[in-house]
Amino acid sequence: MPRTATIDRATRETQIHLELDLDGTGVGSWKTGVGFLDHMLELFTRHGALDLKVEAKGDLHVDAHHTVEDVGICLGQAVKQALGTKQGIRRYGHFTLPMEETLATTAIDLSGRYFLVYQAEFASPKIGDFDSELVEDFWQAFAANALCNLHVLVHYGRNSHHVSEAIFKSAARALRMAVEADPRMTGVPSTKGTL
Repeated sequence: MPRTATIDRATRETQIHLELDLDGTGVGSWKTGVGFLDHMLELFTRHGALDLKVEAKGDLHVDAHHTVEDVGICLGQAVKQALGTKQGIRRYGHFTLPMEETLATTAIDLSGRYFLVYQAEFASPKIGDFDSELVEDFWQAFAANALCNLHVLVHYGRNSHHVSEAIFKSAARALRMAVEADPRMTGVPSTKGTL
């Protein structure tokens, strides 16, 4: 069965349309009005080997916060919806990724329970005109809506662009591992019988 999802979210702050295919080939389109977020979503799509289309219109005259957070909400909802009952998946994924002088590890458990541990420092408060703190806000929104445990650890890094890129790439690779079919697993990968 196809593991796909379409999410539409409309508020007074943002209007978002998102399409996800977990079994894609790493292609998509990203039009959020926030150039740096589009760049991160492209990296995430490619390294996650999923297909992702995002169209967002947000109150960018205020700042990018609502747009970034709401895209994270929609992506989390899409992952949860596309996984369905989660039968036969690996459930857990982790990846340590070097990005030039930066090293980041992301670990994920598609447990049906939300928890975020985020340990990342940015040398600068801005990446171009993008607020560095929005990286955490994105993953907070994602984890809360995907209902997963997500642990992000940046071991070290000097360049804020590289730090963000390492986080998005390692998260993509960890998610890719977690959603893969496990040929040895029948049913839901939990002693509870449900996730």
